[in-house]
Amino acid sequence: MSEASRTLVHSTKLTLSGLTVSFDGVTVLHGVDLSIGKGEALGLVGESGSGKSVTWLAALGLCSGKARVSGSAMLDGLELIGAKPETLEKVRGGRVAMIFQDPTSALNPVLKVGTQIGEALALHRGLSGAAIKAEAKSLLDLVGIPDAERRLSGYPHEFSGGQNQRVMIAMALAGEPDILVADEPTTALDVTIQAQILDLINTVRREMGMALVLISHDLGVIAETCDRVAVMYAGRIVEEAPAAELFAAPRHPYARGLLHSLPPLGGARRKLVSIPGVVPDPRALPKGCAFAPRCREVSDACLNLPPVLRDAEAGRRLACVLDPSHTQSADLREFVAA
Repeated sequence: MSEASRTLVHSTKLTLSGLTVSFDGVTVLHGVDLSIGKGEALGLVGESGSGKSVTWLAALGLCSGKARVSGSAMLDGLELIGAKPETLEKVRGGRVAMIFQDPTSALNPVLKVGTQIGEALALHRGLSGAAIKAEAKSLLDLVGIPDAERRLSGYPHEFSGGQNQRVMIAMALAGEPDILVADEPTTALDVTIQAQILDLINTVRREMGMALVLISHDLGVIAETCDRVAVMYAGRIVEEAPAAELFAAPRHPYARGLLHSLPPLGGARRKLVSIPGVVPDPRALPKGCAFAPRCREVSDACLNLPPVLRDAEAGRRLACVLDPSHTQSADLREFVAA
């Protein structure tokens, strides 16, 4: 990457403001405010159905035609919400790239891998002919695909699950993006391959100076990888903090519940503490805090209006009407220390 490109990467900022999404009149995302820039790594956590993936699909104009998206997604002064298709095509892959959960469904099964990587190179970097093949080979080398020149002629079904995910990463890197959104990039892979893929993403991020949004259910991976963490529940961000602070002393009852559900890595064995119930149906959300029916600390104040996400202190935001000061448990200290 050129020095000019590196300067651009470190100055890039994507800001989501009041991002709201509804499907068939049912609101599933309720005014998300979030930002990332200057090479940082942001983790997004929460149970399935919390709105993590929808947030970034909406920001990049990738939701289905039934979706109604409002609010703002501003990339260095360029508004993405409601932008023309040709504008979004330049941004997606060129400025912001996304790695999806299932590479087998994201790759075209009837096109060779080299062709699919080549399309991204032609679209976002203007390459053609021999230059495409040479750069595609370099990208496969970069992501650790052996015998890269020969494998360019292979089809996705000829690659393992881990190799297909590496191909997806190569395609994401083809446009030299400023921001990489990785949506559960290791979900379908075994533990050993998961570690390899995450190491690869971290290595490439450092070398290219990209910002990273990592969506994951694996809190250990988030703790190790990310600088900042946002916790989502029922279409809202309920807590955001520097990673070390969040894992040391989570303040929202939901964030504490997620961490307390983890098994301790040392010391005496204990019964796992689960969060009762499930994420509410977006068609029947509680009147007040969406987490109130599952919260062990619920009070009358929680039942009237959804709490507003507010600044709790420097670098930290919280959406809870309860006293935010809580002590750190021994089990959480074990988790963070590991």
